[in-house]
Amino acid sequence: MSPQRTVARRAPGKLFVAGEYAVVEPGNPAILVAVNRYVTVTVSEPGAPGGVSLSSDLLPRTAHCRWRDGRLGGAQPQDGQLLRDGLAHVAAAVETVTLLLAERGLPAPALDVSVASGLHDNGTKFGLGSSGAVTVATVDAVAAFCGLDLSRDARYRLAMLATAGIEAKASGGDLAASTWGGWLAYQAPDRTAVLDLARRSGVEKALREPWPGFAVRRLPPPEGLSLEVGWTGTPASTSSLVSGLHRRTWRGTASHQRFLQTTNDFVRASIDALEQGNREDLLRQIRRARQELARLDETVGLGIFTTELTALCDAAEAVGGAAKPSGAGGGDCGIALLDAEVSQDIAHVQKRWTTAGVRPLPIRPAMEGNEE
Repeated sequence: MSPQRTVARRAPGKLFVAGEYAVVEPGNPAILVAVNRYVTVTVSEPGAPGGVSLSSDLLPRTAHCRWRDGRLGGAQPQDGQLLRDGLAHVAAAVETVTLLLAERGLPAPALDVSVASGLHDNGTKFGLGSSGAVTVATVDAVAAFCGLDLSRDARYRLAMLATAGIEAKASGGDLAASTWGGWLAYQAPDRTAVLDLARRSGVEKALREPWPGFAVRRLPPPEGLSLEVGWTGTPASTSSLVSGLHRRTWRGTASHQRFLQTTNDFVRASIDALEQGNREDLLRQIRRARQELARLDETVGLGIFTTELTALCDAAEAVGGAAKPSGAGGGDCGIALLDAEVSQDIAHVQKRWTTAGVRPLPIRPAMEGNEE
C-alpha cells in the first residue's frame, strides 16, 4: 500500500464507570465507556524535507524535530521542551510507529502532525482521557500515512507501548476505550512484561504475542438508564494521584488487598448486570464503587472526593440513581446513572449540580472507536 499525502484520524475520549485505581494492577477488571468528544490528528507531507513538525491547538507554537537514532529531537531547545511536556504522547506515538516501520525495512518518516482537541474547555481539560485519545489517533494517522494497515488490536498495542514508555503506571483503559469505543470490560496488561517483550523481540512480535493480564470486550449499554456527566471545573492529574498512591506504604497491606478484592467483586457484578440487563443491580454496584473509593480516600488521603464531586453523587442518589467520581477523582468529571424515562429527575439533578458548582456536560457514549 502506497503512502497517502494527508490522513486524518480521530479518537473519542473516555469515562471510567467502575474499577479505577484497581485496574492499574495487571489483570484487574474495569468498565469504561467512550464518549462523543474527540481528538483529531492530521498527518501531512512535511513543510521541510526530512523533518517532523508536531503542533497542537492547545500549544502556542509548533515543535520542529529531527530523527536521531530512532527518537525525535528538537531542532531548538524550546522544541525539546515541547516534546517533553505538551507533545510527549504525540512524540511517543510517532516514535513507536517508526520502530515498527524500521523492523519492516522502512525509513523513518518525514511528516507534519497537527492535533485538534475537543476534550478541553478553553485549554482546560475535562478529564476525558485526552492523553489516551491523542495517542490512539496519532498511532492510527501516522500508520495510515505511512501505508500500514493495522487492526484495532494492533493500534491499541502500539498506543500502549508508547504510553507505557512515558507513564509506567498508566492502565491503558483510556487507550482501549478510544480504540474500540462503546462500553467496555477491560483488564490492563503487565506493562513491564510488555515493554520487555518489545525490547527483546521487537515491536512486530509484541503485536502478535499474548500479553499477560490483558483482556478487552464490548459490553451492552445499560438498559433504561441515562449516563449523565458533570464537570467540576477543576482539572486533576491522574498520573500524580496514581503515583501518589503507589508511593505510600498502603500498597501490600490488608487494606490494599481488601480494596482490590472488593473492587473486583463489584466490577464483575456490574459486568454481569450490564450483560443481563439488570439495571437495579447495576445501580447497586455503582453505589458500592462510590463507597469503596470513599474508603480508599479516607484510608490513604489522596483527595479523590472534592466538595463538588460529593455534591454530584448526593444529588443523583437522592432521586434513586447512582453516581461516583470517574477516573482518579480530585476534580475532573463525575458520572451518574439515572432513570432515562424520568426526565424531571434528570433536570432536578442537573439543577442541583449547577448550584453546587458542577457543570452538566452534554456528553453521550460513542459506540465507535477511533476512525477517519
